[in-house]
Amino acid sequence: MSEKTNLCLKYPTSYNGLMLDGSSRMTIGGQTAYHALSCSTWCQYMVINLNFLLKIDPKTPLPNATFLSCGFSTGYGAAWKEPMLQNASSVAVFGLGPVGLGAIKGAKSQGAIKVIGIDKNPMKEAKGRAFGMTDFINPEQSDKPIAELVKDLTGGMGVDYSLECTGVPPLINQAIQSTKPGTGKIIQIGAAEEANVNINILELLFGRTLKGSIFGGLKPKTDLPIIFEKCKNREIQLDELKSHEIKLEDANKVSELLKQPDCVKILINI
Repeated sequence: MSEKTNLCLKYPTSYNGLMLDGSSRMTIGGQTAYHALSCSTWCQYMVINLNFLLKIDPKTPLPNATFLSCGFSTGYGAAWKEPMLQNASSVAVFGLGPVGLGAIKGAKSQGAIKVIGIDKNPMKEAKGRAFGMTDFINPEQSDKPIAELVKDLTGGMGVDYSLECTGVPPLINQAIQSTKPGTGKIIQIGAAEEANVNINILELLFGRTLKGSIFGGLKPKTDLPIIFEKCKNREIQLDELKSHEIKLEDANKVSELLKQPDCVKILINI
């Protein structure tokens, strides 16, 4: 019920493969099978807590519905719900995968006038611009730190908001340093492989705010229907996300496809 967060203390997200009561709903050959993030959406049949269900318009194309479960929605929500972007803001988005593309679109929908996308893959520039990106930085094309490149595009001031979508430890500090002293806000969306990273505390002491975000601060019951409606009205063009489509029997190829520079989202047709 809180207006400040989408996290619930009574029904927390589970990362241990078990349901909220400490059990599993599935067995294979008499052995316990575990639920990935409380969902297990690779199953043909699922037992799910009612709190996690959302009825969608039956006219919604099912591929688009899958794109909104996480990824794009997380980035969109992080720009929409977490920092409460003001009109005419400047924003830097680190990493232009589905999460970063969602963050770009979310920032534009909140009135951001400068949205800087950062990615070492040059093929991501076209995707970023399709969702509203105004400037693109490829860090591999310059010897300068990313934060300096961002400041070059903002009159030396830095941006109002940084949305870090990769979880790569060095980029977290670059996201912090890319924002304005005194008022800069950094939303950490990407998860690092290691739980502990080194943060330049001095940059935070100069008035910046670093905040983490799960699912972009979205509440599935109340916020996802709004995003679905925007997709239905073509305010959000989800077709730009699908770069590959494969059959279920080819699912083992996904890991290799993800390494392709033109890969954004892979639709597995069951």
